[in-house]
Amino acid sequence: MKLQQLRYIWEVAHHDLNVSATAQSLYTSQPGISKQIRLLEDELGVEIFARSGKHLTHVTPAGEVILQTAGEVLRKVESIKQVAQEYSNEKKGTLSIATTHTQARYALPATIKSFMQRYPDVSLHMHQGTPMQISEMAADGTVDFAIATEALELFSDLIMMPCYRWNRCILVPRDHPLTQLSKLTLEAVAEHPIVTYVFGFTGRSKLDEAFVEKGLEPRVVFTAADADVIKTYVRLGLGIGIVAAMAYDENKDSDLVALDAG
Repeated sequence: MKLQQLRYIWEVAHHDLNVSATAQSLYTSQPGISKQIRLLEDELGVEIFARSGKHLTHVTPAGEVILQTAGEVLRKVESIKQVAQEYSNEKKGTLSIATTHTQARYALPATIKSFMQRYPDVSLHMHQGTPMQISEMAADGTVDFAIATEALELFSDLIMMPCYRWNRCILVPRDHPLTQLSKLTLEAVAEHPIVTYVFGFTGRSKLDEAFVEKGLEPRVVFTAADADVIKTYVRLGLGIGIVAAMAYDENKDSDLVALDAG
């Protein structure tokens, strides 16, 4: 068994079983990849991919387990390379972080810029996703660490450290009825259709818990991963937006009003 064979089956699986596309991405030949996959299957005594003629159709049950293990092995190999690189030159290497679209867009730019100026020879890779997705990346070693707003507590093997405190806000057009209230309540918010993050009402989030405690059922009509997308649909009148307060810019979003959501 060779590392190259593990890399081939991993890449094929992540190129929708398209061996030709995999070969192009790895700058090698399609027959070469097919041959190495066959050799690995012969050595293991099981098929990793089911076939119809010359085409791969799906991953077999045994293949699913093998691919999961192959991914772990390949990540460990990359970690070994990274450790060696960092010890040979402490100011060089790679750093992979995962975070949400909102953190990447609004909270981290100044920090990232400062880091890159301090460590110009470090290659920084940022992965974006929902809190659940980036927590999984940290848990399985895809990234070095994650900066998330929720879901991290679901992974017992992760160490959590506070980074900073943040608040949500309610975004509405300037002529919206909620702007006339002296005090914003969850009951008032629940009367309107809601546009928020795709992970905003997962049954686990603090936002969802707040409505449940009041016996309210929020009517979420549209979700997105990006605060800018949410603001666009608030402007279209789809509903009121619930976003991170940092995503509101008084100048760029002057047509909207941000109401403190606590």
